[in-house]
Amino acid sequence: MRDYYIFKSGRLKRQDNSIIFEYTEDNVEKKIPIPVNDIDSIYLFGEVDINTKLINFLSQNNIIIHFFNYYGYYTGSFYPKEFLLSGDLLVKQVLHYYSKKKRLELAKEFVKGAICGAILNLKRYKEKVDTEINDLQNLMKSVEEQSSISMVMGVEGNAKEIYYNAFPKIINQPIEFKKRVKNPPDNMINALISFTNSLVYTAVLKEIYKTQLNPTVAYLHEPSVRRFSLSLDVSEIFKPIFGDRLIFALLNDGVLKQSHFDKDLNFAYLKEEGRKIVVKAFDDKLNATFHHKGLGRMVSYRKLIRLELYKLIKHLINEDKYKSLNFWW
Repeated sequence: MRDYYIFKSGRLKRQDNSIIFEYTEDNVEKKIPIPVNDIDSIYLFGEVDINTKLINFLSQNNIIIHFFNYYGYYTGSFYPKEFLLSGDLLVKQVLHYYSKKKRLELAKEFVKGAICGAILNLKRYKEKVDTEINDLQNLMKSVEEQSSISMVMGVEGNAKEIYYNAFPKIINQPIEFKKRVKNPPDNMINALISFTNSLVYTAVLKEIYKTQLNPTVAYLHEPSVRRFSLSLDVSEIFKPIFGDRLIFALLNDGVLKQSHFDKDLNFAYLKEEGRKIVVKAFDDKLNATFHHKGLGRMVSYRKLIRLELYKLIKHLINEDKYKSLNFWW
């Protein structure tokens, strides 16, 4: 099974027991069949018409659709009815949220995982950075000293500020990047960070759907009626490795350039060609495999997300203490 990324505008519809994408190119109507058994999830970047017949069909086949607007910003997901239900696990998720001690314990692990990924990225460019690695290591140690969620998030905010300050030192291309700005991004790097973060978020959400975890009950981020907060929590661990590392590689290798951004919008808009480059690189990364020293076998990077969720489940059911993934490569 694989992810399908649709950049063109058109219509996605059900036809018998399959899915058809219809679009017009050079005044010629075209149809692309998509075998439903081959779909893991669908990403819509173009203006695509869908109807309830398709939605019901996708729901029956447990397929998630992720929506992005004209500017490439993530706007939401169609999350089918959960098919791996566990009332017992849901109760335990909620109990861990309402216990200040248990919630804080998990929140700290998510932040430590995020800082660990940032440190590992900077170590790959240690000849270019100054005190950032040492500063992040000190912040990592301070996480355990925090006594509230807001204090933990404060440490995370400080860590991100230090980490992002190193970006201009790492990236070879001339860039204008002084601080993280979102909603909307104000330059090329902020646009890339927002775009890759949304790809990581949706990848995590998809893996949560394949477990018995409820995506709305979170620990670092406050649960909200407008978002899948648990996906935000777990995404923090994978953003540096799956997102930021991708940005560094694409820019430093010259694969992604300023010409892939709209100059009239201060390079804050990633054009379709640029989005395709990022999406392909991201998808290739998730499907790549490596030797997992803990499991003693080859696994995909995508599988790492599911393994992290299984660790969280074991923690919630008091089977094993959760420790966030510490990347070693």
